[in-house]
Amino acid sequence: MGLGRNFRRWGTLAFIAVMVLSPQAASADSLTPDRITAALSKLELLAEGVVADGAVPGLAIGVVHGDEVVFLKGFGHREAGKPETVDADTVFQIASLSKPVSATIVAALVSEGIVSWDAKIVDLDPAFRLAEPYPTSELTVRDLFSHRSGLPGTAGDDLEDIGYDRAEILRRLRFVSQSSSFRAGYSYSNFGLTEGATAAAKPTGKSWEEIAEEKLYRPLGMASTSSRHADFIKQANRAALHVKIDGVWAAKVKRDPDAQAPAGGVSSTARDLSQWVRLMLGNGVYSGETLIKADALDQTHVPLMERGQNPVSGGTSFYGLGWNVEFGRHGMSWGHAGAFSVGARTLVTLFPEEKLGIVVVANAFSTGVPEGLSESFADLAFDGTVEKDWVKAWGDAYASLFGPAIAAAKATYAAPPSPASPARPAGAYAGRYFNDFIGDAVVSTAGDALVLKVGPAGARSYSLKHFDGDLFLTFPDAETPDRPSGVGFDIGPDGKAAAMTIEFLNDNNLGTLQRVGD
Repeated sequence: MGLGRNFRRWGTLAFIAVMVLSPQAASADSLTPDRITAALSKLELLAEGVVADGAVPGLAIGVVHGDEVVFLKGFGHREAGKPETVDADTVFQIASLSKPVSATIVAALVSEGIVSWDAKIVDLDPAFRLAEPYPTSELTVRDLFSHRSGLPGTAGDDLEDIGYDRAEILRRLRFVSQSSSFRAGYSYSNFGLTEGATAAAKPTGKSWEEIAEEKLYRPLGMASTSSRHADFIKQANRAALHVKIDGVWAAKVKRDPDAQAPAGGVSSTARDLSQWVRLMLGNGVYSGETLIKADALDQTHVPLMERGQNPVSGGTSFYGLGWNVEFGRHGMSWGHAGAFSVGARTLVTLFPEEKLGIVVVANAFSTGVPEGLSESFADLAFDGTVEKDWVKAWGDAYASLFGPAIAAAKATYAAPPSPASPARPAGAYAGRYFNDFIGDAVVSTAGDALVLKVGPAGARSYSLKHFDGDLFLTFPDAETPDRPSGVGFDIGPDGKAAAMTIEFLNDNNLGTLQRVGD
């Protein structure tokens, strides 16, 4: 929950991670089968090593060269402490690796003339609104897939956390103030892209999930791939999500991402994703047949929004349509990574000029293993040797990303002032609160304690522990159960709370709710 939003707020280090190639990169002709074979043998040893060292419980890798899948293998276990092993057909939740997959699906619609990348959302989905009339009237599919709508990056993630469905989350985005001028700033938004995808599918009269199957999964024979969580759950050969608890990988939390399926809800296998990589490296041609016209697919790789430097490997990064486009150590690459803070890590990296691609799916967070393996493989393929310990470098980057944020939250609420101000009687806080974005929130008494319920029909419940005066603490993050967050009350002249601010729902200054009635 909260950590998940922090993860997205940080400019999504995990999502921007892609392989970069140097200007002195080997040419496509020099990537001979023997050279690739040598690199793959070392990649396999590296993958075996990271699993043996406990860096992740399990992972799977697919590598494509030319139009051939040249490597496909699973490593480790589907769930820590259980005997079932990962293979090429183990289904993983791929998180934000869903974004370039979804961009491919929209490209198929564009290829068929069903929609345009520049189609206006107001024409496709007239009910959708941003906070201001001007961007609402001009917003296009291209804007939403390139994260330049002006929506703040976490918009809607908080509503998903408390149980709202996709339709209601998208409706409530109209209450979120813009974080930048329209088309002037890059802000990675799960629900912005979700709106772009679902709007693009509307002319078909079918759901996004149906269109994904029809336009991509079935044509490529991706039989284990779906944009529905229910299909993932039905898979016997599926990977659990893992986080570290007291230094040990544990499968404690599940994640249903249906609300943001185009942005983060795909589940797939290394085998299936390798077929998609073949399509991408073939520029829309698969097994000799043009499935998507090149001009529709090419648009996804045009660098539209500058994102700055890759924080570990140093390449200059841009965002296209659901894809990162980077220029760095070995030239140009396309890629995208994904993560669930409750236990998933994924990555795809494509070198289009060399017709080389790698996909890595892993069942743990946080870890830099996918980036580390992908970076190492590129070094081996292009230079014959690994430049540095990329697994450690990316692992350190993740640790520095989240450790300080978690520590800061704990420090803020480490101890109340001495002496702490007492709380008022529970009746001063109990009652119903409301704002347009979050909806209803109810504070009730349970013995001597207070309980906060939010979401549709009070779907999420949080115990409130007194901290100081009219400030209480709750622990909303399943993946970091010891991380506190504040819930504060503003007291009116009648001695009762007139308003309440829920810190873990206040990313976009929409966490303050007014008391309604008595």
